Amino acid sequence: MTTPYVIGIGNAVMDVISPVAEDRLAALGVRKGIMQLIERERSEYLMAAQADDHGPGRAQSKLVPGGSVANTLAGIGMLGLRTAFIGRVADDPLGLSYAEQTEAAGTVFVNPPVAGEQLPTSRSIILVTPDGERSMNTYLGISAELGPDDVNPFVFQGAGWLFLEGYLFDKPKGKEAFLKAAKSCHEAGGQAGIALSDPFCVDRHREDFRRLVAGPMDYVIGNVHEWTSLYQVTDLEEALRLAQADCGTVICTRSGEDAILIRDGERVSAPVHRVVPVDATGAGDQFAAGLIYGLATGAPLAVAGRMGCIAAAEAIGHVGPRPERDLRADFRAEGLI
Repeated sequence: MTTPYVIGIGNAVMDVISPVAEDRLAALGVRKGIMQLIERERSEYLMAAQADDHGPGRAQSKLVPGGSVANTLAGIGMLGLRTAFIGRVADDPLGLSYAEQTEAAGTVFVNPPVAGEQLPTSRSIILVTPDGERSMNTYLGISAELGPDDVNPFVFQGAGWLFLEGYLFDKPKGKEAFLKAAKSCHEAGGQAGIALSDPFCVDRHREDFRRLVAGPMDYVIGNVHEWTSLYQVTDLEEALRLAQADCGTVICTRSGEDAILIRDGERVSAPVHRVVPVDATGAGDQFAAGLIYGLATGAPLAVAGRMGCIAAAEAIGHVGPRPERDLRADFRAEGLI
């Protein structure tokens, strides 16, 4: 059997992770424990400050390719499937490192870094205090400019699955890229899906999201807040009723409670085994990785959902958004494969 091939489209954000003392965090004017979007000048200031703090002989910043869909693809690749990532980076040190590390981890980085671009590679400057709290400062940069010209239909030959990131839906060019990618995936015989990503993103683009869910999307992943926001209802069951009328496969995660999966009239729950979270970053990304792996390999819906829950639990058990142990061994231990 041909190994399933999954393509993702999302923000290519380099995580710049640095240890920092509590008083230094305050001196830099960074709000502890939250993620905030920052402008280019602010990102350059924080990057320069980190370079000064981590001079010769001191702990250096760690550069880790990030972004929601990129994290999902890394998880899918570690599970043994072929993956490719369509994202946009600049031809600068962060962008070159992002592309190189992505390829080295086994995911094809489809588009070459963009030369002569005024916008730099996107970055999230993550300052980690001694108590393990992560304070994230994200500059979206060039990745938010991804558009239809970055989507080559030829790439989709042999691709069975496409996964999109709702965050990129904020700009008209991103919407055009999604529609072109979904069309290319369907023409190649594949399935297209999206993660709703953020209730505020859904609020801003509700009608467009509704058209996307009811149109070219074959599967959609969202949490309780995203589904109820999409359909402007307070009752989850009503939101799911409307969702399954629009889309063939509907997945709802519920923060520590069993996930709900609905496909063509079949409804199942995937049990969540509660664990003490070390770092919730990437839980949703790895749920998607386990789920898509299950769907792509033909597992029953309930099994695919349980794979997603196991992958999410692994992600929150350590610092960092990508798996650190063999998830297939976890799947085997539960008799899923």
